[in-house]
Amino acid sequence: MQHRMKQLAVAAALTLVATSALAGRIEDIKARGYVRIGVSLGGEPVGFRNAANEPVGYDVDVATQLAAKLGVPVRFSDVSSDARISMLMSKQLDLVVANVSITPQRARVVDFSMPYNVAGLRVIAQKSANVKTLADLNGKRVVVGRGTTADAFLKKSAPQAVPVYTDNFAPDGVLLLQQKRVDAGIEDSSLLDYLASKNNQLATLPQMYGNTPIGIAMAKGDPALLNFVNAFVADYIKSGAYAANYKKWWGTQSVPPSLQAR
Repeated sequence: MQHRMKQLAVAAALTLVATSALAGRIEDIKARGYVRIGVSLGGEPVGFRNAANEPVGYDVDVATQLAAKLGVPVRFSDVSSDARISMLMSKQLDLVVANVSITPQRARVVDFSMPYNVAGLRVIAQKSANVKTLADLNGKRVVVGRGTTADAFLKKSAPQAVPVYTDNFAPDGVLLLQQKRVDAGIEDSSLLDYLASKNNQLATLPQMYGNTPIGIAMAKGDPALLNFVNAFVADYIKSGAYAANYKKWWGTQSVPPSLQAR
């Protein structure tokens, strides 16, 4: 009987420790006094450094708002695409807001919030080229990355277009568009929307082709943190902050991709 009671006591203690470890990350963050968030500062407008060497960009704004919701200041770490997930799993970071696509492979090792942004292909064109639909690309010179999804999409959607290939859309394809050496281009929506906001000779078509959700990542095993972040993202969308932040970084004439709060 005494042995049995000891076993129950040990089991209860282990359960308490496990429960505390699983449910305590928000408490740990608040006790520490700051939240550690990984962002990618490798490209405008998602994340980069301003003239004062400060982190700025769409993701930086999202992370800053999330930290405010937690009630603590944020400490940023500039993370590469290779390191984003491993730094979460090794507990060097609490959260990652770094343009991370939600994929089944990644979802096996980390938890994702509901999407706070999406990515997909977009068409950009010279305003003078009068491109309003995909069919209008036929006969036009269209820059795409060689062997990319944009290349395959162009061949399928506008088979009579004249592809102009580049190995690096940024900066090579961007330069071709800026110099008016091509009529149009197809690339990731985030890049093209930003390019159009900086060049009044270019405009993007409102449609986005494909839909890759972007989520806030965190280590697995904390439902309380996941629920908190999901509630933040839902409010971010419903309150209009998402549309405002998108237009801030991609231009007032940009079309924020549709997101559903749940």
